[in-house]
Parts: sequence; structure tokens; C-alpha cells
Amino acid sequence: MYSGRMTKDQVPVVVLAGASGFIGSAVADAFVGDGYEVRLVGRNAPVRWDDPDALGRAVEGADVVVNFAGKSVNCRYTDRNRDEILASRVQTTRALRVAVARADHPPRVWMNASTATIYRHAMDRANTEDSGEIGSGFSVDVATSWERELFEGSLPKTRRVSLRMAIVVGDGPATRMLFTLTRWGLGGTQFDGWCPPHRRYRGIGDHPTGSDRAPWHRTHGRQKFSWVHIDDVVAAVRFIRDVENLSGPINIASPQPSENSALMRTLRRAVGRRVGLPSLRWMLELAMWVIPTEPELVLKSRWVIPKALTDAGFTFSHPNLEEALTDVHTRRGRANTTTTGAARTEKTTSHAA
Repeated sequence: MYSGRMTKDQVPVVVLAGASGFIGSAVADAFVGDGYEVRLVGRNAPVRWDDPDALGRAVEGADVVVNFAGKSVNCRYTDRNRDEILASRVQTTRALRVAVARADHPPRVWMNASTATIYRHAMDRANTEDSGEIGSGFSVDVATSWERELFEGSLPKTRRVSLRMAIVVGDGPATRMLFTLTRWGLGGTQFDGWCPPHRRYRGIGDHPTGSDRAPWHRTHGRQKFSWVHIDDVVAAVRFIRDVENLSGPINIASPQPSENSALMRTLRRAVGRRVGLPSLRWMLELAMWVIPTEPELVLKSRWVIPKALTDAGFTFSHPNLEEALTDVHTRRGRANTTTTGAARTEKTTSHAA
């Protein structure tokens, strides 16, 4: 429920960037359902990034700003893609910060996407907001640069929150990739280990970190998989919007992380595959070159716990991975059936005409 500073006769406004994506579109629908006026920002949206005056007008008087803008990381980390991934996050966040700073009536809360990948490869203990250890390398440098831009300067009237999201389970790129691997018969445990040397994970930005060579670990398939259902992402955004004492980095992840072996076993059950071929790192490098994406998605041990949310009283609707993946697979099946049925109806109508 909305609990901001508007009077009962005013419609609250949310400025939403990146609404064309998987997560942004779900959040946009939720705000519309809550009675908000939604002002969209994007390259092809009513408010464009290259028009700072329009962006300033959009932010002025808004109650909430939510930013999911940024090039998808579901790609190969070529030099061009690396640069675009970083720039698309830092530059859009900077543009919003400038607009908020100049506003006479700035938003009371600004939530900006970030990533749970900011934490180190962890096999020994979980990372929380107050005890987590920041990692190194390309993905971490992107995240730290992103958050540095968000929290730069003073915005005394605006509460700022970085949404450190784990891998989002839903009809999005990460889940589709995992389902694809499983259907291809590669739904067995995925083992990190030696890989052909490459430099795609080297550091980036003003403060690059890590080695020039891709790191690898002997995880024996026990690397942690932190995740969150799309419904819980939407619910967490609403919760943070309405709970005034939540600020700074907030982990958006199920309180029940999985291990890779359990993840792949659950995926096989969800898609009806009895067996799956175990994959060594070099095999994944080849498979994900074809897709194309990066093995880091399933090989980095992400062990993240949402301490700030649960301490504040947030309850997850989908804390169990098997239930969450089954729910997503069922929804996708229904959506495909509906789409196919609609196409058949359109074709029949067209022929009848």
C-alpha cells in the first residue's frame, strides 16, 4: 500500500527506467496496479536519456524513482559488450542523480538496480549486507562502479537503495538459458575447473580489480546458487518503497540458496528430463559460446542472504527453488499454449474472411 507524502486526491508518480526489460515490465505493472502514474525513461521511451530537461521534468514532484536500465549481461563479454555493460549502467544512473539533485521537489526514494554478483566467490559462508565481502574482476567492478554513482554526493531529501539482486527466476534470460541447457541434455552438475585462458573477466572502470586471467575454482559442483523469484522481486520493491528505514545496499535473494548440483537436479525434474550430462568448465565454455552467454552465471559461487529484508519483516512467497522453478515452467507452458491458440484463431479468422 502506498504510504508517501501525497494527499489523498493526488496520484503518486513513479519514474521508471528500463521498463522494457523482464524485471522492469513486471515492476511497471505492479505500480500501475497500485494506482501510480508511471513516467517511462529509456532510449525509445517518452522520456529519453539524451534529453536532460525532459528527465528533470519527469523527476520533479515524483514520489519514487526506480532504475533497471542497463545492457543485458546475457551475452559474451567481448570488449565492445564489456564497455556497453558498464557505460549503460553508470551513465544512466549519473543522469538520474543529476536530475534528482536539481529537483525542487525530489523523490522521497530512489531504488537503483545492482547485483548480488558484487560479492566474492563464497564457499565458506554467506554474504549479508553488513558482513559481505566484495569480490573482484569484471562483474564486480561493474557493480561497484554502478553503486558508487548511485551514492555519490548529497541528496538529503531522497532515500537511496541499491537492489543487489540474485539471479532472477522467471521468464527472463537467465532462466531460459538454464532451461535450454537442461533440454539439450546438459542438465547435470556443472563443475568448475581449468579453462582455456581468456581475459573476458578482467577488471574494468576507473578502479579495475582482479587478475587478467579468468579465475577458476575446484568446487566439485557444490558452488552456491543464490536466486530469487520474479514475484518476490516485485514484492521487495513495493516493500522497500513503503518501509522508510530501509536504505543503502539491500540483498534481493531467496533465504534458501541452492547448490549447483541441486539446482540442475531441480531443473531436470521441472522439464521432465530424467538424466543430464555433467559438464566440466571447458564443455560449458563451448556450449555457452554457442548460446551465447558466459559460464560465470552457473560457476561463480554466489552465497547471498537477504538479512536486511527479513530483519525488516519481509516474507518471501517463493523461498523454495523447486517450487519456484516449477511455477515458472508451468507459467511458460500456459503462455505458450495461449500464444499458439491465439495464432491459430487469428489464422482461422483470416481464412474465413
